[in-house]
Amino acid sequence: MKRGVLYGGLAGATWGLVLLIPGLLPEFGPLLLSCARYGLYGLVSLLIALPVAPGLLRRLNLRDALKLVELALTGNLLYYLLLASAVQLAGVAIAALIVGVVPLTVALLGRREADALPLGRLALPLLLVLGGIACINLETLLFDPAPARPLEERLLGVACAFGALLCWTAFAAANARHLKQSRFSSGEWSTLWGIVTGLLAAVLWLGAAVLFPDSLRVEAGESRWLAFWGLSLAAALLASWLGNLLWNAASRRLPLTLSGQLIVFETLFALLYGFLYLQRGPTPLEGLAIVLLIGGVLWAVRRHAPSGAPA
Repeated sequence: MKRGVLYGGLAGATWGLVLLIPGLLPEFGPLLLSCARYGLYGLVSLLIALPVAPGLLRRLNLRDALKLVELALTGNLLYYLLLASAVQLAGVAIAALIVGVVPLTVALLGRREADALPLGRLALPLLLVLGGIACINLETLLFDPAPARPLEERLLGVACAFGALLCWTAFAAANARHLKQSRFSSGEWSTLWGIVTGLLAAVLWLGAAVLFPDSLRVEAGESRWLAFWGLSLAAALLASWLGNLLWNAASRRLPLTLSGQLIVFETLFALLYGFLYLQRGPTPLEGLAIVLLIGGVLWAVRRHAPSGAPA
């Protein structure tokens, strides 16, 4: 269990890096960022898979392939596009407020698993996590400089945010359940997942180029395009391939009621990287949020520890 918690925390450390990229590349839209990141993820995964491709293909069946398509859509492409759309239409505050309850929805979904802890024993840790998420969103709501948007746009953005929440909740549960009876190791599953995600990203890119060519046009200098491809490759290697491998390893070892709460590490590390990038410390509300999030997760880990085992 300790190794599972460590892997989940490290996955959050890699995912937190990705949240900085849209701010570093504001002239590139979410569709272009998503296609580039996941297309490169597919290419990296394909190169990693080449030496062992015959063995992987022999073990891959139709059920595995369909599950990989499902996970690539819900956990990567569709989730990211819905989240980016929610931010653009409804604003960062509303999108973060809705998607931020993923730890609660995953824990609720996992309550019926065989290895799940009774939800009553997790009520207080979950309340701490939700309190931390509320503090982060209150900070954003109080100081969000974004102008008011038309009601229709905000309602559509709220719908996109709920769609992103449903996508990640469904992904976390489906991936954890499949991995616990899978014939593939965490690294092999991450590699196969990456190949399928890359193929879907290529299809999405081609479809957008034909149907919505303006969405892929960006006026930027050579240095900005180099930064775009460099950051996209870093996201593909660290956040996608390595982050997914670590998350798979955590999902194998932990009950869903605990692994879902480890998603808060993505928020914590995103805050840390943001503070370093902006060269400032946390505000009082952000500091309180960090304490509540860490406290809630550590409390949940202690509650999941076997009787008599050191926490």
